[in-house]
This record gives sequence, C-alpha cells and structure tokens, in this order.
Amino acid sequence: MNLSIAITAMVNSTAAPSQPNGSTDVLLTNPQDYSNGTLKELDEVAPTYDWSPEIQGVILSSLNYGSFLAPIPTGYVAGVFGAKYVVGVGLFISSILTLLIPLAADAGVALLIVLRVVQGIAQVMVLTGQYSIWVKWAPPLERSQLTTIAGSGSMLGTFIVLLVGGLLCQTIGWPYVFYIFGGIGCACCLLWFPLVSDDPGNHPFISTGEKRYIMCSLAQQDSSPGWSLPIKAMLQSLPLWAILVSYFCEYWLFYTIMAYTPTYISSVLQANLRDSGILSALPFVVGCICIILAGLLADFLHSRKIFKLITIRKLFTAIGVLFSSGILVALHWVRYSHSTTMAFLVLSSASSSLCEAGVLVNFLDIAPRYSGFLKGLLQVFAHIAGAISPTAAGFFINQDSELGWKNVFLLAAAINISGLVFYLIFGQAEVQDWAKEQTFTHF
Repeated sequence: MNLSIAITAMVNSTAAPSQPNGSTDVLLTNPQDYSNGTLKELDEVAPTYDWSPEIQGVILSSLNYGSFLAPIPTGYVAGVFGAKYVVGVGLFISSILTLLIPLAADAGVALLIVLRVVQGIAQVMVLTGQYSIWVKWAPPLERSQLTTIAGSGSMLGTFIVLLVGGLLCQTIGWPYVFYIFGGIGCACCLLWFPLVSDDPGNHPFISTGEKRYIMCSLAQQDSSPGWSLPIKAMLQSLPLWAILVSYFCEYWLFYTIMAYTPTYISSVLQANLRDSGILSALPFVVGCICIILAGLLADFLHSRKIFKLITIRKLFTAIGVLFSSGILVALHWVRYSHSTTMAFLVLSSASSSLCEAGVLVNFLDIAPRYSGFLKGLLQVFAHIAGAISPTAAGFFINQDSELGWKNVFLLAAAINISGLVFYLIFGQAEVQDWAKEQTFTHF
C-alpha cells in the first residue's frame, strides 16, 4: 500500500489529461495551507515523474504480474514442509525491496515494474503460507474468527500506511514512506522467527491445556497434507470452482479500491496530500473492525447452530457483495459532496468485509487437508484480477477523467455480482469426497 499513497506525490498530476493541466502545487496541496517555498523545498528532496494515469495503472498492477505464478508452489511447499520459514522469508524479501523502491523509481519505470513484480511474488509467500499455519492452529468452531482477526491485519496496516503516509509525503518527502515502512517490515521479521511455530506441538511457550484443547479439536479432522493431489477431482468440483470464480470477482473490486482510493480522493475531491492520506485511511480502519466482527458473528451463528454453515457463508457473501457494489456505483452521483463520498467509501469497505467470513474462508470448510495448496490456487485467481483491474482502471481514467471513474466502478460491480450469483448456485461448505482420503491420481 506504500505506493498507493506515495504515487499521489510522485507524479506531476493525478488527474487525467482531459482535466485542466494544473501544476503540482494546485493538485497535490492546498495553496491556502502551504506556501510555494515549502513545495519547492519538497521537490528538491523528492522528485516527481511524468507518469500518465495509464502508466500509473500499469505500475500499480505490476505487483500482481508475476504473483499468479507463485501461489500454487508456495502453498504446496508450505503445506508439506511448514509455513514458518516460507512466510518469514517472504516478509523479509518484500521489506528489503520496499526500501529500494525510491532508487528504482529514479532509475526508470521499467526497473520499478520489475522490482514490484518480484515484491509481489514475495508477498504471495506471506499471504499463502499463513493459511497452512491456521489449519494446525485453528479449532473448527473458532476458524472464522481466528482467520479474520489475522486477516484484519492487512486492513490495519493499510490504515496506518495511508494515515501516516500522506503526512510523510507532505512534510519530509515520499521516499520516507518506503524507508520507514520497509524498515518496520524488517523489524517484524526479527519477531516472526522466534515467536512462531508451524503447529502447537512445537511451540515453546504454549500452555499444556491450550495445546491439548487445539490438538483434540483437530483430531477428528483429516487436515494432514499429503504428497498426492487429486487434481482431476478438483477440476471437476463445482463447489471449488464457485470459490475460485468468487475470488477473482471480489478481488477485482478489492485491488481497484486498494490501489486507487488515495488517487480518487486526491483527484476527484481535490484533497491535499495530508488530508488525502487521512481520508483514504478511514474506510480501511472501519473494514479492519468489521472483518473481526464478521468472524465473531459467523462463529457465533455456527456454534449455536442458528444457521447451517453454508447458509452463513452465502449470507455474509451476498450482503457484502451487494451492498459494496451498489454503494460504489452510486459514488459517481455524490462526488460533489465530500462528506457523502467519504460516507459511501466507508460503508462500502464495511460491507465488503463480511465476505472475509463468507466465501473467502470457505476453502477451509471444503478441503482443510489441502488448505495450503488451495489458498495458493485461490491467490492465482486473485492476483490475475489484481494484474488486470488497476490497469483497466488506469485506461478508463486516462480516456475520460470524469466518466472514467464511473466506468471503473460499474465494471467492478458487474463482475462482483456475477461472481456472487455463481457462488450462490454452486457453493457448499461440507468437506468434499476428494479431500477426505489419499488418492494416487495426480493428473
């Protein structure tokens, strides 16, 4: 997320060419708040680049260009050999590359894109590997809340980066966004390796009671990964395809919002860098809270047997998709009201967070044994969406600065709702037959 907020300061203009060709001073800061002298000082410390909206879309998408190649081998290796080192190494590589982004941007767009591609592959190791850990740590009745609490960290990180990043860009220059948060990532690696274990049995600090509780709750569940994969059965599984299609559709919208919220607020609402960061952060902190609440509510409904598990998954997914899509489509008609626009962005983030306790965790229900591999497979579809959606958004915005945003949100909503329909028809929550026993049919 560093680049999403920093790019508003890295470019000469975040507006499309069809808008008045205003100066950096007009678009990126409020001239009533900051003097021209301050802007010139910042320009000397932090250079700006002549990147069109289309090039910006390519740069923002590049994180996902190579990512779709990595999830399946990463998930499989993490499932077989353990995820601790896979996740730790991925976090370290991604953090080091974050520190190098300012140098890469100075060297040219091509090098920056290459660095982002490699960084995306490293981040796949983090996102995919962690689910292999949860299979061995999360009791079935607590799975939704534990995975959503952990997953909310990405929203919390986004909130902090946007909140602080805008202020850093406005005061000491955009390169420090990458230096500070890249350094924090390296520091987190020092905590990860001594504090994390692949399973409760090998953890040095866990109490005997907690270890016994977790292992007993998982004893009846065949979640131990095997070397063989029932590829043919997976390809023929409509419940699995329902999740895969939904992942692609929901992450199309997700990556569009993640990449372009700061740019939208900066260009459409004409906010300065500091305010753009603060306003961009609001939807994500609300999303972080709602992800946790959604997981708690889903597990409550499941443990009390109020609804069947598949009903919970579909209900949460339907509410999340329909509300978030409808709100985003309406953004075009409320763009002249800053308060209404921000309220809509916050409501969209809050409602879409419900999907984290719906379809986005459903793969753990149908095949816990192959969770690492399936998370990798799902990430392939998610990263393909991430590789296309910001690029498509940049293209639309480059064609027409006003109607372009409308088309971006309309397309995202249409794709998201299509995925929901497919999931509502074919989605299931029971462990599938191909995930219950070892098979020796590979391909």
